[in-house]
Amino acid sequence: MGKIFYTGNKEEKLLSKIESSKERERIKTITTIRDNVETFSNKVSMKLIETGLIETVSKSGIEKQIVRCLDTLCTAEDFDIDFMVAPFRTLISNPNIASLYLTAFIVEKLINHKDVVDIYGSDEDIYFCINRELANLVANS
Repeated sequence: MGKIFYTGNKEEKLLSKIESSKERERIKTITTIRDNVETFSNKVSMKLIETGLIETVSKSGIEKQIVRCLDTLCTAEDFDIDFMVAPFRTLISNPNIASLYLTAFIVEKLINHKDVVDIYGSDEDIYFCINRELANLVANS
């Protein structure tokens, strides 16, 4: 839940509004993903494979792992999400939490999956590939 600052200062009111808007965006993104898990995981896995960021022996295996990751994201506590994305917080300024979470999953866990031959590209390349698909999903919902 968003932090609320109430001491009367204009700066603190502004901080409260910014924090509340970030929390609303986070909830909207996770709700959109929850409603479209299968579609989103299909698009992300296809795009990662098409762009050559992931080399795999089975697209369906990658898609299943992404579905599992997204299901975990949709039910995870804020602390668990923040813990997972902590090493990637400085990847870009003002990141989308869901894109960052999925990037962290791919870089840290999916790389060791039996269906993955190798993962190419930088962390930023993977993040931006995922974020483009997420932006399309949120815009169409």
